[in-house]
Amino acid sequence: MRSKPLAVLMLAALWSCGPQEPWNPREDGDPSSATQSLAGSNGLTLNGLVVNGLVVNGLVVNGLVVNGLDAQGLSSPSFADWFSQDPALSDRVMKYVVYCAENWGVQKSYTHPATGITYTWNGWLGLAHNWASGDPATVVDQQLISACLAAHVNTYGMHVQLSLLGDKATNRPLYIAKGELEEYTTREACFFGNLFTGEGLYAGNDRNTLPPEKSTPRRCGLSQTLSGVDPECAPIIRVGSCEQLSCTLDRDANYYRTCTYQGITYKVLTSRLRPSDVYTCGDGVCQVSECCGTGGTADNCGLDCGPCS
Repeated sequence: MRSKPLAVLMLAALWSCGPQEPWNPREDGDPSSATQSLAGSNGLTLNGLVVNGLVVNGLVVNGLVVNGLDAQGLSSPSFADWFSQDPALSDRVMKYVVYCAENWGVQKSYTHPATGITYTWNGWLGLAHNWASGDPATVVDQQLISACLAAHVNTYGMHVQLSLLGDKATNRPLYIAKGELEEYTTREACFFGNLFTGEGLYAGNDRNTLPPEKSTPRRCGLSQTLSGVDPECAPIIRVGSCEQLSCTLDRDANYYRTCTYQGITYKVLTSRLRPSDVYTCGDGVCQVSECCGTGGTADNCGLDCGPCS
């Protein structure tokens, strides 16, 4: 049983050449509404962040890192300055930050001093509860929040439910719901890094690369690219397969606990997908991760998407 560095602005969505799909399956698109029927603080989660850049500003040093996500941190001038740059984007980012850091059932609220609008964000995973409660962010907190944000990136701006496995900052594992491992059988990726310190953000395939005819809407997770920079996922850097890294597994070999890269040991989050979220060119459906063309590969899938005009 498992029982913008920050701040981050998720910029404009990257459009695929396949059809755009609606955000699914929650009505409000709020990650905190994911899997409400399950007991809280498990790793079944919805991704939907779209990354075109991670932007650094003074929030890292002067606001939330030092003061945490309690009332003092959220009322600091540096947080207000950052949030005011683009309230809609800032609200979206904070939904995921609180969702990753705080425990299920706990809410954080912020009232914009200029507009009087109150924003409320719900906790779920509880990866860094002490930081969420007002303590300064430890290195482990920073690493886990960074990994969690990376794991929630979706290149196409759609929601795909996934299983997220790993340890919290307390070293207690995220709870594995009954039947979770049996439903989410496709091993996807390991995510790690530190956005707070500028050390980078990394992802490795938790299996072999996808063959050319297959694709997923989780391009920054399970990929045909084993290593290097994928322009659609920058600044996430692919670093090969998880098993090729210096990574340690949990005792049941379900997920990675740490990975060491470039001499730094990071806390890691591991993701799994349902098999239905891996698409095949030739199945008769033009998926969001497939393109028109004349061939039989995902990026040239005339079989499903027809010829390009």
